[in-house]
Amino acid sequence: MRTLVNAEKPFIFAIDPGNVESGWAILNDILRPIEFGKTNNEILLEKIVTHNFKYPDAPHFAIEMVAHYGTGMPAGKTVFDTCVWIGRFWQVTGCIPHRQVIYRKDEKITLCGNMRAKDANISQALRDRFGEKGTKAHPGWFYGVSKDVWSAIAVGVAYYDMYLVSKEGKNYEANTF
Repeated sequence: MRTLVNAEKPFIFAIDPGNVESGWAILNDILRPIEFGKTNNEILLEKIVTHNFKYPDAPHFAIEMVAHYGTGMPAGKTVFDTCVWIGRFWQVTGCIPHRQVIYRKDEKITLCGNMRAKDANISQALRDRFGEKGTKAHPGWFYGVSKDVWSAIAVGVAYYDMYLVSKEGKNYEANTF
């Protein structure tokens, strides 16, 4: 887990769920990751509860949702275990005013403009938009981000682009799945 010193006010808590561990990121109002990591789901569940009490005015929560795209491949135990965790995370976020599930296809289209985008394309789209990772001496926007955390950030940015930018100036209503 990484936390920036003098972290800004949190705006979006985003999760890329997994069956045992999940990538997560807390983004500020300009979508900069201020805290992130890949954490065991039991610990992350507690972090969400703590986050709700620590930042009661952090208004947004987004989580990637599992979907079937008709490939003919059967879903295994890990997929169903991930679904259980999505439900558990969703349940403890009930007090967050605005929460939304984000499908991977919507992330790809929103961030890359193409359904065939891969993880590398998504992380590149984020770096193109916000800047490079940087180095220890000169940390950039995404310094310390790797693997599933990229996906969590993509969930948060896609949520912002899909539900907040398009609704600017309008009352935002919480969506559920």
